[in-house]
Amino acid sequence: MQEPYRVIDVEEAIDWEGMPNLESPVDEEPIGVEHMGSSKKFWYRDRECARWLFKYPRDNSGEHWAEKIAAEVAGRLEIPHGSVELAVFGGSQGSVTNSFVRDDWDLIHGNRVLETTIPTYNRQVMRRQPYYTLENILLALKRTFIGDDAVEKTKRQFAEYVVMDAVIGNTDRHHENWGILRTWTDEGWRGRLAPTFDHASSLGRELLDEKRTVRLREKSIGHYAERGARGKGRGVYWSILNKYPPSPLELVRLAARGEPDLFRPAVSRLEKLDVDSLRELVNRVPDGWMTPAAQEFAVALMRYNIETMREMM
Repeated sequence: MQEPYRVIDVEEAIDWEGMPNLESPVDEEPIGVEHMGSSKKFWYRDRECARWLFKYPRDNSGEHWAEKIAAEVAGRLEIPHGSVELAVFGGSQGSVTNSFVRDDWDLIHGNRVLETTIPTYNRQVMRRQPYYTLENILLALKRTFIGDDAVEKTKRQFAEYVVMDAVIGNTDRHHENWGILRTWTDEGWRGRLAPTFDHASSLGRELLDEKRTVRLREKSIGHYAERGARGKGRGVYWSILNKYPPSPLELVRLAARGEPDLFRPAVSRLEKLDVDSLRELVNRVPDGWMTPAAQEFAVALMRYNIETMREMM
């Protein structure tokens, strides 16, 4: 049996001497408050000078364990991702993500990339943004990177992110939940697609155990997976004519038909995830962090999504 995931005690990990403006570890706005997104979070530095983002899960949600499991799934699929650990701060459970933005590098979020390269794009519109389509994202990447090899590599990497979203049922791949890292060198600007990050809206983390149990008993996992976050409008659209973005699974289904050569390699990686490995990834969440019903639902959801995508190809 695998060891449980480690849990970081943020109050012990923080380099308090390097944070002179802090008065106590439980200030209302500790360290560097992160205002992007809707969940409560803050930045801190540990004693090795590494930067971490602590995120509180919303009430009655499993956003913290969803982040951790999603990062482990990305690792199994060999997809670049932000390193995530479970953590506690001030008596509250949460998760911490290690910053992948190093010195001399900037993170340019997807909304800025799209607005720069797609004339019709308005980066201020977060929900119901019909121009936030997979076609426009791939076109923006093509117009951002120079050279056929660089463009193809970047597009394939983004396709891996789309497939990963479908595996975990991530319904929140909005235009600030991906980006490009760039730096200035003597030869000019250099850049690459940033690692995938922010997967809290995954694995049925918003469901109560009663609903999870009903879906498991009635074998309606597929209905949940195919519906996605219908109506919330924060995912990637397939067409500007669509009222809502498709579910992560439906997006892969559509993309596999429209761009088979781009998505086939990403789907082929799913061979790395069998039922036993899925159970291992989920069951390593420590006791008291995730209910048995949440564990069973997460495994069943990923299994359904993976089997469905394999059939697509």
